[in-house]
Amino acid sequence: MLGTERRTPPVAPRPGQDAPSALLDAAALSTVRRRAGLRPAPARPGPDRAPEDPRPALPTAARSRLALLLADRSAPGRGGSRSAPDLAELLPQWLALANHHGYRVPDALLPALLDAARARTDLRAEALTLGGPRALWLARLNPDWRFALRGAAGRASASPPEPSEAATAPDEEQRLWEEGLFAERVSLLATARHRDPAAGLALLSGTWSTERAEDRLMFLDSLRDDLSPSDEPFLEQALSDRSRNVRATAAELLSALPGSALAARMAERSRGCVSLTADEPPADALTTDGLTADALTTDGLAADALTTKGLTPDGLAPDGLAPDGLAPDGLTTERLTAEGSTAEGSIADGLTGDEPTAAGRTPRITVRPPDECDSGMQRDGIVPKPPSGRGARSWWLGQLVEATPLDRWSEWFGGRAPAEIVALPVADGWQADLHAAWCRAAVRQRGAEWCRALLGTPAVAPVTAGEAAPAAWRDPAKLLSALPSQERAEWVAEFIASHGLSDAFRLLGVCAVPWAQPLGRAVVDALDIARDAGSYPWSFSGVMGLAERCLDPTQADRLEVLTAIPDEREGAAPGAGGYWAEAFQRLVGTLRLRAAMQAELAPA
Repeated sequence: MLGTERRTPPVAPRPGQDAPSALLDAAALSTVRRRAGLRPAPARPGPDRAPEDPRPALPTAARSRLALLLADRSAPGRGGSRSAPDLAELLPQWLALANHHGYRVPDALLPALLDAARARTDLRAEALTLGGPRALWLARLNPDWRFALRGAAGRASASPPEPSEAATAPDEEQRLWEEGLFAERVSLLATARHRDPAAGLALLSGTWSTERAEDRLMFLDSLRDDLSPSDEPFLEQALSDRSRNVRATAAELLSALPGSALAARMAERSRGCVSLTADEPPADALTTDGLTADALTTDGLAADALTTKGLTPDGLAPDGLAPDGLAPDGLTTERLTAEGSTAEGSIADGLTGDEPTAAGRTPRITVRPPDECDSGMQRDGIVPKPPSGRGARSWWLGQLVEATPLDRWSEWFGGRAPAEIVALPVADGWQADLHAAWCRAAVRQRGAEWCRALLGTPAVAPVTAGEAAPAAWRDPAKLLSALPSQERAEWVAEFIASHGLSDAFRLLGVCAVPWAQPLGRAVVDALDIARDAGSYPWSFSGVMGLAERCLDPTQADRLEVLTAIPDEREGAAPGAGGYWAEAFQRLVGTLRLRAAMQAELAPA
């Protein structure tokens, strides 16, 4: 023991005992003496009894599987065959399937389940739902699991009062709303809104002015699922909130109500900015000869220049033609006749000058963005300052169009369908901005017909040489998310068959699991083509990982043929065939494991 050689301990060693041992014995004796003389303190109250969970227990095989999945989570770096399934990636799917059947987690596995949810945020919603009220009860006893009490907005496992309880005990519901933890309050609000939207809104309104800004934002966002026109007065009031984020969320929710006053205000502003016309370019646009509108009359000439050119006040010579033999739009009479128009068929008759049709000219969309972002626009959620590199007027225009009810465009554009509106030419280079705003509006308002029109045909290449990508192709996954699941899968399958897998990863992520048969077949065929091309499978690891989790497990037997090592072709990457065989072996093994998991969880 350090120091006993330099200084003699204040204890007497027994015969044959050295100084360090004597000092340790004396310390042990002193400790026992102190503890023996300590008076017991009053016992603290034990925790409340764990709440009952009436849901059925997991089947025996499924319980063993969950224990295996949770144990594998704690050892992600262990060695093993590269063709073995990744159990950690299957845990989210297992939890979702168990919740679908309405099971509860065994009490003995609750700590491991909460540890897993603490380590992986993507597991939390499903893990806490499976854990039920006992997971929350346990989380209150361990600071490491406090996440279950803080950030589970909208989660059913927050154990709010059941509808029957709430109906018979309004005082208890009010007490929980005023005194409960934040997660409990959010879940209580969601339950009350689902049961009676007006009562839930009244609950929120009673304490709205005293809530913190971040809490107001979360509460407001929880209104999204059961949003109805009766919420409009409350949301209109929230447009004047002190918090910019609260105001923006209120404006977004109001714009999702097509009949709201905000949607009408936005529509009126948009109508003044975007119009369908076959007349000359708008008054503020440049004409073909480069003169500004302020100096032009309807035929594009300055009023004081009419006399010198020998034109009438209408811009025409007495014979209806300009003195130099031009029609009012600057075309010769011979050219007008050749293009299917007459000298009288000027732009003033509602026809454009660059796209002839059988009837004359095709209409086009003209855009005049807002000149300023006034206080009324800002109150309605328009952000005045644009992002870096974005023009202010185009930024304001996009926000206005995005918040305009989509059915208004058909009303304003002569009853045209969305596909016809999207196909119209847009003057002065505004097409990208306008279509991008329509894309955001279609996603926000879940307008399936508009999403189809903006997406177009998947077999057509989104970008050709020398052209910019259309607005819909900047993020087609969001547009796809508004389509029915079967249509979504068929669209992505056709896209993969036409363009391969290089741009398909995000599109696959929005498709329903398990993938529909056409989509699954398209993915496997594309992977097989990539293997035959002689490239390494690592370039497609993301898609392969999705296939393991999303392909229909019944396809495992059909894919067995792909697990064999193919003959190495000339020009192929060395060893690529063996790596592909391992990748497909892992795919087949994972599909069979998922099939076993489904069978284990199936009710008896």
